[in-house]
Amino acid sequence: MAIITTQDGTEIFYKDWGARDARPIVFHHGWPLSADDWDNQMLFFLGRGYRVVAHDRRGHGRSTQTDTGNEMDTYAADVAALTAALDLKDAVHVGHSTGGGEVAHYVARAEAGRVSKAVLIGAVPPIMVKTDANPEGLPIAVFDGFRAALAANRAQFYLDVPTGPFYGFNREGATVSEGLIRNWWRQGMMGGAKAHYDCIKAFSETDFTKDLKAIDVPVLVMHGTDDQIVPIADSAMKAIGLLKHGTLKTYDGLPHGMCATHPDVINADLLAFIEG
Repeated sequence: MAIITTQDGTEIFYKDWGARDARPIVFHHGWPLSADDWDNQMLFFLGRGYRVVAHDRRGHGRSTQTDTGNEMDTYAADVAALTAALDLKDAVHVGHSTGGGEVAHYVARAEAGRVSKAVLIGAVPPIMVKTDANPEGLPIAVFDGFRAALAANRAQFYLDVPTGPFYGFNREGATVSEGLIRNWWRQGMMGGAKAHYDCIKAFSETDFTKDLKAIDVPVLVMHGTDDQIVPIADSAMKAIGLLKHGTLKTYDGLPHGMCATHPDVINADLLAFIEG
């Protein structure tokens, strides 16, 4: 099993497929999932000659079930350690949901030459929670509800999310995939409850405004208009105005988990941006 060990002793699991001299694409998963959530995209880009890398965030998947460091500064530091260990240069970093926040936080701080482009898909920046500075955000009670549901019965909560809003399977006429639901549950239950609990604060309360303003590379912002997890009006529509070199692409009626429900659409647009 491929792992790196960070300065605090945390083991970070990662996948690294393809020729080592090929252009790298690094995928950052959402909460509470793992690198496995990118299987479709990794196989797609591997087949087109890219080097594809994805890691399990600390506390998630096969990485150490940490009780500390479950916040964005440490997540970004873990990514920096991974990219240094693999000596990734001119990489494209693609992040979904919480992974999009991780991408923004890392890319804004990355060593020169490490990153060429970035993609934020259904991503949490600039900030999800409602504050005086972000009155359109979601009330803290929403995220308190997540924490309560996780603590009370994580296994059931991790069935309810993918069965309902994550993939839009709660919408009339939706084509429900039992496989996607089970795979979401499998990935979620692999991780640590404490890390997942802490990560709710990380993805909901971290303010990425300064990160977005600091990013100098081209950024593609992709978001479904029917995203029930990260509402588009308070995320992508605000993030695009903070980026120096941002491009916004919206997807009418698509859900938060559109990389899995509509991979052909998403992969084609990712390829066009990466090769553009």
